[in-house]
Amino acid sequence: MATIKEIAKESGVSIATVSNIIHGKPGASDETRKKVMDIIKRLDYTPNIIAQNLKQKNTKTIGIITEDLTVFNTANIVDGINEYCDEHGYQFVLGNLRLYKKYDKKFYDSDKYYSRVNEEFKLMLSKQVEGIIYIACHCRELKCIPEEFPIPITIAYGFTKSNKLSSIIFDDEQGAYEATERIIKAGNDKIGVICGLRQSLHTEQRLIGYQKALYDNNILFNPNYICYGDWERESGYKACEVLLNYGVTAIFSMNDVMAGGVYDYLNDKGLLMGHDISLVGFDNREISQAYNPKLSTMELPLFDIGRKSAEILINSILSNKSENKSYKINCKFINAQSLIKR
Repeated sequence: MATIKEIAKESGVSIATVSNIIHGKPGASDETRKKVMDIIKRLDYTPNIIAQNLKQKNTKTIGIITEDLTVFNTANIVDGINEYCDEHGYQFVLGNLRLYKKYDKKFYDSDKYYSRVNEEFKLMLSKQVEGIIYIACHCRELKCIPEEFPIPITIAYGFTKSNKLSSIIFDDEQGAYEATERIIKAGNDKIGVICGLRQSLHTEQRLIGYQKALYDNNILFNPNYICYGDWERESGYKACEVLLNYGVTAIFSMNDVMAGGVYDYLNDKGLLMGHDISLVGFDNREISQAYNPKLSTMELPLFDIGRKSAEILINSILSNKSENKSYKINCKFINAQSLIKR
């Protein structure tokens, strides 16, 4: 790759003149400008943006630390960050902790990985980033984020109890409320729920949304209509059997994977999805489009979480003042054939 020094030598002008032409500054004749630009094009010169920004003590670069790139939520969050950075002239460097690959979901309740997180934050500093976005692969309280740090930190898909850091998550309660209300508006008042793990924050908040929707529509809460699963498909199968025995006409599954178990059960019993039972899932995972018929579900605003986290971080960088607010972004209902009007 050609350097600015080589461009100057080939053009027969000074390095300063080439630099001024590259940055659109006056001082060179039209003939010289054209000659230099032609040589730049012929030698395929690409300016070193990071080096230029370092000279100005402004790298216009942020760091992104992901707990695990392979987890379903992460790619879309990074894409949202990427778009906002592109629009505002920023670039990013990416660090991947690979926690899920290394420890499976057990790391959610462990502190063994904290030192690895601390090392990654220090590594980002060495790369001259101006701020860092930490992306969790499971929405939860994070206890591994340093509160005292020389550059701004924003958390995406997770939160802390610190009043010094900003976080952006999706609104579980709103999503569950809307999912339940959509089921009610379709003509159902016997609505079963397949919950996730009892200790999960998602389960807690989504159950609140479900109950509020029942209350607001004058439907009595029936504890028999609540079944707990473990987010996996087999637990959805078992819960569906229990709920149908109680006579529910519709089911709200707290994730799309457990919803797959409902499809399996109906298929085994010769029942038709969207006819004998209505179903709404949660997450809008890729698998929801593969079910037959397609699953109605609540879409997580992952891309928007990424954009918002980048906006908050870059605004903190530009203002030289860290923001310390928590944001919740609404989920979006995706209608398909698993929910029908009665």
